[in-house]
Parts: sequence; structure tokens; C-alpha cells
Amino acid sequence: MRSSLVVGPTDVPLLDRTIGGALDDAVKAWGERDALIDRGQGVRLSWAALAARAEAFGAGLIALGLAPGDRVGVWSLNRVEWVIAQFATAKAGLVLVSINPAYRLSELDHALRLSGYAAMIIAPPFKSCDYPAMIASLLPPLAGHEGDGVISPRFPDLRHIIQMGPATLPAAMGFDDVERAGATAGATALRERTTAQNPGDAVNIQFTSGTTGSPKGGTLSHRNILNNGYFVGRGINLGPDDRLCIPVPLYHCFGLSMGNLACLTHGAAMVCPGEGFDPVAALEAVAAEHCTALYGVPTMFIAELDHPRFDDFDLSCCGPASWRAHPVRSR
Repeated sequence: MRSSLVVGPTDVPLLDRTIGGALDDAVKAWGERDALIDRGQGVRLSWAALAARAEAFGAGLIALGLAPGDRVGVWSLNRVEWVIAQFATAKAGLVLVSINPAYRLSELDHALRLSGYAAMIIAPPFKSCDYPAMIASLLPPLAGHEGDGVISPRFPDLRHIIQMGPATLPAAMGFDDVERAGATAGATALRERTTAQNPGDAVNIQFTSGTTGSPKGGTLSHRNILNNGYFVGRGINLGPDDRLCIPVPLYHCFGLSMGNLACLTHGAAMVCPGEGFDPVAALEAVAAEHCTALYGVPTMFIAELDHPRFDDFDLSCCGPASWRAHPVRSR
């Protein structure tokens, strides 16, 4: 078999960079500027602070014994830990597997068996979704397992479960504990992993919606998704003075690539209104954080425009300077 390379327009060259390298560049260029604002969790991180937390968590994953190319699943709505895990796995040479937080157990079972996760990061319960309880029901040995790692004959590759917030499952560990362990271990091993990578290495697996059968996983490289984010950012004129409101899900390429990586490559701030979409939370985030851009799909925009409180929010900050000078509100 031979590799096939198709070259398109070259007036703006592709970024030939890994995501970890791009994060290092962001720290050098915009270190103390806002990188991530999570209004739901009340967390604000500069590019330097975000990189430090990602490096600590990445070093913690390496300390757990995860090897280059191992798959790490993230099953969560939009949270600070999701973003940290995205950059940490990229720096550690691991493959982040994006899991739809709306998956039923049968769909999660399929994704687990198909991807061969070595580790899985899960969110705390959110509304009616009790992620730890669902994992425990899918992995019956988990409830009584003692010791390090996870043992499940059904998923032999799965060795670690990491819970955002405190660990409540007997075989799991807390996200913060992994981050602290990585900070103690130091970043030497992580730097070696980051340096050894190249832009063509796999960094993410995205699953299809499964409308024509079981969801199928597509493996994407650093070059794939970093340039996806970069060129979308160019298309909407993102820059270091912009703040992008991201209520769309991070498990999807809209959030993790067109959102997070567009901000990474252009120095804009990522603004997360909350874990799940809420029209008022999104409108509040735009107004309070002076967001210059707002992502969404048609149903989200309709929910925002039609909300009874729409006129309570000053959205004149949103859009290019020419729009802000003559704001237009369409109902």
C-alpha cells in the first residue's frame, strides 16, 4: 500500500505542527491572556495556567503506564477537565476518543470494544445522567475490584477509570489526583513524548452518529484537526482580542476542533457557558464575558432568539467591529 497525498490551494500553508507544539506556541505568544473561562465551574485559566495543568495531567497519565498510541476515552459534557484532557493526551502521545455523553450503554459498549480504551475519563452525574453508575453497571467486576487498575474480561484493554471530581467507584481515581501525581513526577517524560511526535500521528477518534448502523470511529491526526481549527478561525477572523462562546459539545468536532483549536491557533479565549446547552446561560456568557463570537446550530440560535429574556442582554460585543458599530437583532 502507498500513501496518497492530495494538495489543495497553497496561498495559506497548512500548519505542520502537533497540538502540543501549538500549545507551547500559544504560551509564548499569549501566556498571561485568558485561554479558558468556564462559567459553570467558575474557573478562569490563562494560556500559561492551562498549559501547566495539561502538562501535569499528561505526566500523570504517563505515570499510570499509558504508552504512546493508547486510547483514552472522555465521557463528559463540557467541563474544564475535558479541555485539560484534550491537550494533555495530545502532549502525551495518546489518542483521545470522544464519547457522546448522550450514549446509551449499548452504544458505549460498542465504542469501548471498537476502540480498545486503555483509560476512560468520566464526568460526575449531571441531571438524569449518572455516568459512574452506568459505568459500574457495564463493568460488574468494578464494584468489588480492589487494587490498581480495572479488570474486566469484557474489556481487557481498559486498565484505568478516572473520575472528574472525587473518585466514588472502588477501582477509580480522581482527576485531580492524577494531575497532582503528574505535577510531582515532573514533566521530563512528557517533554520526551511531545518531542517524539510528528503532525501525522493519530491524536483523536471521532465517532459517526450511527444513523445508518452502529457508530464508526474515524482516526484523525494532529495535522487534521489542528488545521481544521486554524482555517475555521481564519474564516471568522479570530484573533487574540476575541472571546469565543462555545455552547456546542466538546465531544464533537464543532467544539473540540472548530472551537478549542481555533482559539488555540489564534489566541482567542474559549468561553464555556456550562456543561449542557441552556439558551440563557449562553446569552449571559456572551454579555458578561464580552464575547465577540457565538457558536451554535440552528436550534440553539432559535432557542436564544425566541427566549423571553433575549432583550435583557447586551450582545453588541458579538461580531466583527463593523457589526458592533451597527448591531442588528433579528427575531
